[in-house]
Amino acid sequence: PDLQAHSDLSWLILNKANELRKERERVMALKNLLALVVLLGVVGVSVANPKGLDLNFYKHRCPDAEAIVLRITIQYVSRQPSLAAALLRMHFHDCFVRGCDGSILLKSPKKDAERDAVPNLSLRGYEVVDAAKTALEKKCPGVVSCADALALVARDAVSVIQGPWWPVPLGRRDGRISRSSEVTSLPSPFAGIAALKKNFLDKGLNTKDLVVLSGGHTIGISNCGIINSRIYNFTGKGDFDPSMNPSYVRALKKKCKPTDFSTKVEMDPGSVKKFDSHYFNIVAQKKGLFTSDSTLLDDPETKSYIDTQVSTAGSSFNKDFSDSMLKLGFVQILTGTNGEIRKKCAFVN
Repeated sequence: PDLQAHSDLSWLILNKANELRKERERVMALKNLLALVVLLGVVGVSVANPKGLDLNFYKHRCPDAEAIVLRITIQYVSRQPSLAAALLRMHFHDCFVRGCDGSILLKSPKKDAERDAVPNLSLRGYEVVDAAKTALEKKCPGVVSCADALALVARDAVSVIQGPWWPVPLGRRDGRISRSSEVTSLPSPFAGIAALKKNFLDKGLNTKDLVVLSGGHTIGISNCGIINSRIYNFTGKGDFDPSMNPSYVRALKKKCKPTDFSTKVEMDPGSVKKFDSHYFNIVAQKKGLFTSDSTLLDDPETKSYIDTQVSTAGSSFNKDFSDSMLKLGFVQILTGTNGEIRKKCAFVN
């Protein structure tokens, strides 16, 4: 059995490496930054801030960087597939606070870093990024940033569970600042559509990106504590949120008793282990777990996207998700001489 498991893992690594090579060969035809800018323009990425990022950034100084990260990610996520959602979430939380600079990874002796803020206490998967960084440092000391390592790990983790793949232009540098007080810029699960649209717009992302990236909740897991007031005491009168399907509320109450704040709850019941468009079917049925899920039906553009994905069985979702993740990776990046290349992701140099 051990030999079989080893064989299966080797096949998976080889298969993923071949997929990655094919995709990279397709994209690598874009030889220089100008061609990269054209690519980003085609997929709808703002080209105001791609300076310094390049698909070939480590070609000469660490040519095996992506293969190293992929190997480590496969080792972890193949054993524990739920890490895919955790690592995708970590990348998202990193980019929405001070940009994609790896600041979510920093530790503080005073417990006042981003990772110490309440919305981030449930983040997990740091060990995967640390393992990738350790392997990178062994091969190419002081070359690959933690910000790039996290961006690659998130992409590869989703790919391992058969989700969409997207190109990750590289060259981000690591931030030196991480403050729990700044985590207020994260989109809240309790937010309405107007606040969410502003959150995304502030980061250079549009309304389509909002609804598309919300689709990442297809592999999401939360807990009873987040939805307690929504199903038991929405307005302080012992009621539930009227935007929720009553049958769904009944099902949630069976799972989450009034004093239960810890039991895990799937965000896409019945499909949480598969990265697909089923999340949009759930939201359309008024079974969105968070207010931020349900409120996607309150805006014409986000509702139209949901309706389209439901009626076409998610025909464009994978491509749309890839495009929006590519855009997310450019949010407030540090390049050139800004920031640093950390030796260890949890500590500034």
